[in-house]
Amino acid sequence: MPTHPSTSPPTGALPDTAALTQAASASAFEVLRTLDTGPHGLTEAEAARRQDTHGENTVDLEPATAPLAATWAALRSPFVALLSGLAVVFAAVGDVRGAVTVAVMVLASVALRRWQQVRSDRAVRAVGARLVTTVTVRRRADDDADPCPREVPLSDVVPGDVVLLGPGDVVPADLRLVTGADLFVDQAVLTGETLPVAKSATGACDGGPEDAAVLCLAGSEVVAGTATAVVVAVGGATYSGALARRAGRERPESSFDRGVRGVSRTLVRFMLVLVPIVFAVNGTVTGDWEQALLFATAVAVGLTPEMLPVVVTTALARGARRLARAHVIVTRLNAVQDLGAADVVCLDKTGTLTEERLVATHSLDPWGRPDDEAAAYAVLAVRSQIAPAGRLDEAVLDQLADPTDPLDDAVYSPEDEIGFDQVRRRASVVVRRQDGERLMITKGDPDEVLPRCSQARVEGDAVELDAGRRFAAHDLARAHADQGLRLLAVAAKRLPRLGAVDEADEQDLTLVGFVGFVDPVRESAPATVRGLAEHGVEVLLLTGDNRHVAARVAHQAGIPASEVVVGEDLDALDDVRLARLLERARVFARVTPAHKVRVVTALRGAGRVVGFVGDGVNDAPALRIADVGIAPDSATPAAKRAADLVLTDPDLAVLAAGVVEGRRTLGNTLKYVTITASSNFGNVLALVAAAVLLPFLPMLPLQLVVQNLLYDAAQLALPWDRVDPEYTARPRRWDTSELVRFMLTFGPLSSLFDLATFGVLWWGLDASGAPAQFRAGWFVEGLLTQLAIVLVLRTRGAPWRRLPRRPVVLAALAVAVTGLGLSFGPLAGALSMQNPPPVYLLWITVAVLGYAGLAQALKAVHLRRRGRWL
Repeated sequence: MPTHPSTSPPTGALPDTAALTQAASASAFEVLRTLDTGPHGLTEAEAARRQDTHGENTVDLEPATAPLAATWAALRSPFVALLSGLAVVFAAVGDVRGAVTVAVMVLASVALRRWQQVRSDRAVRAVGARLVTTVTVRRRADDDADPCPREVPLSDVVPGDVVLLGPGDVVPADLRLVTGADLFVDQAVLTGETLPVAKSATGACDGGPEDAAVLCLAGSEVVAGTATAVVVAVGGATYSGALARRAGRERPESSFDRGVRGVSRTLVRFMLVLVPIVFAVNGTVTGDWEQALLFATAVAVGLTPEMLPVVVTTALARGARRLARAHVIVTRLNAVQDLGAADVVCLDKTGTLTEERLVATHSLDPWGRPDDEAAAYAVLAVRSQIAPAGRLDEAVLDQLADPTDPLDDAVYSPEDEIGFDQVRRRASVVVRRQDGERLMITKGDPDEVLPRCSQARVEGDAVELDAGRRFAAHDLARAHADQGLRLLAVAAKRLPRLGAVDEADEQDLTLVGFVGFVDPVRESAPATVRGLAEHGVEVLLLTGDNRHVAARVAHQAGIPASEVVVGEDLDALDDVRLARLLERARVFARVTPAHKVRVVTALRGAGRVVGFVGDGVNDAPALRIADVGIAPDSATPAAKRAADLVLTDPDLAVLAAGVVEGRRTLGNTLKYVTITASSNFGNVLALVAAAVLLPFLPMLPLQLVVQNLLYDAAQLALPWDRVDPEYTARPRRWDTSELVRFMLTFGPLSSLFDLATFGVLWWGLDASGAPAQFRAGWFVEGLLTQLAIVLVLRTRGAPWRRLPRRPVVLAALAVAVTGLGLSFGPLAGALSMQNPPPVYLLWITVAVLGYAGLAQALKAVHLRRRGRWL
């Protein structure tokens, strides 16, 4: 197959994943020749050369995020950008101390995020390193040496390698079969299909690469049979690599990202309105435009919660640590709050709701009555077969083998076998009794076994399988399929004592009965679904299996399955009709990775916050675009890389606990954001009034920064606070409109006490001629009232009934003492302040108690009007 030099791929490579279609349609000989290899495999030198050309075979893995890229991602936070802009303003007005202080806050936030990310990456890598995979390849020492099988690391496999496959092997790369015997491969990680699919060295490719019988795709697993195959693609060029690349695209904006952006924009809008007003009013009234600039800067400082990124990151890190104790690794810190905001979770079936294994559940006679004879014959057939046991065979032995079986296999010896293949879909074994009598046992697909039966066994007697009885047996198999169960038909026949056996002998069989199998639903699945529903989270099932299996699993897990939608139905719907369908449908069967992505996208387009749980390569794209992607630690590397949370405990009940933890984290974060924004807004309104009423600046920008930093330091304890049970009962997300209402309700109350403080300082203490004393007085009053208001507004109930946790109280007391020390102690001069007289403490006491009492009364009014809190 000569090709033009300018377009030919490197020796030993086929062009990307398009090569799979070419490999499927070409003969094995043509593929070997194109790859410049042969049945004896590559030499060690050639394999090393090809690895230099193609790189390591890192199937499904995405490269870890570079440190600089991760740091830049943390710096792009809107909160960080807001503070960085404030630092620039400080530098522009010559306030070096203010600029340095804000810069330190930015760096602390970024450092916290990077620390958490490093811990998460290390934990995920530790999970992935639990298994070390090797591959059996056929190689030669040199061109003249005989080929021999050898074990090599999965990463060392190269295009052109000849791979030897057996039961239990994970397919290391995209392979074209050269030879095969009774080969069955589990492709659930790629397609979601529960049952293994047959593969052979010959066959047509009627669909995509996953449908080609001659191809084995990277990440799938051999469950039965043996094969020799040649590697046609490795690493990122594989089919699973293409899915991983799709999952690796830029993650869309999540619920947390939208909320943070909305809050930042709200604060910026307030700044854009108030800062110019203060600058213009103060400059016009006083004629001192330099002071007016300082006033405007003070307003900007007053509106900015300087430690907001640090407080938010601390809350997220606290939530991540609590989730880690619940066996959940957080790989994207913001996902903690996204999980709390989720109102719908999409679950993949295989390996998520189910245990991804077949269980033999029961044995029936030909008419559907419980009977052990079919199980006994099936056990004898499995024990007597020469071919390796597949998943069905293992399930028969694990669940049905009984030492008291009437067919004691000790008196039977294996003699012959007609193997299973994808065309026959049945297998037969011949056994000989000690007395010389021979028996053929045939097991397989009912559609293949029943037409070869002329009789059926009923209570130990053989009766003719007439049309009516044959129809009843077929109807029994079909009814089980409709319920999502799989039946194995078992038949038997006595043979002459001598003579060869072939497929022609698989006629005139006697139907013994059926053996039923299921992929069992995880024990924790129903409780998980109930727990999520109790917390206002809907559950959708998306699976590559057929509609009957999907309906059965959904029913057992407690997911409404009155309407089951198949992938072909989704293809016929436009976006509007799909959105309507998603309002009622909860179960989706025979869906492809593209269908999963479309469902998640449609849900997000309808304003839902979507969680997606999946474990296969086929789930990686949907994991990436969901608001929060979740994968078990048994998932493929691509799925875990695409996920935001990795569950190290197979018990899905941790999901409901994770949702509550996410809401607790969000609740404590929003306490800070909402209460602080309203208090700051109140301070700014007071500054606006001061711009008109006072001849000097009531507080310098640096003093405002220090006041805010002290207040924020106390709020670093909020992640350890209690959250009202009502808050965690339903999905929560960042709500900018509610933030604005809260600011407009409680901000003016703060301003009222600030203005009263101005009056006390101006007339009561006669500080009109002592700006430094005036500033010290407002500094301590503003700090203490802010600390008190947090203790009042942190809960929707009475604060004395829902007490804060000890760290919150201790932090508030420590900061209060520090603030009093700065205002009344020897360090006041360092902040350009002068100690107020001790009698001023009486007014502070009145202001704190009065502010707290009025805030509690106003909270009750707000709750009656809004019906919600924070």
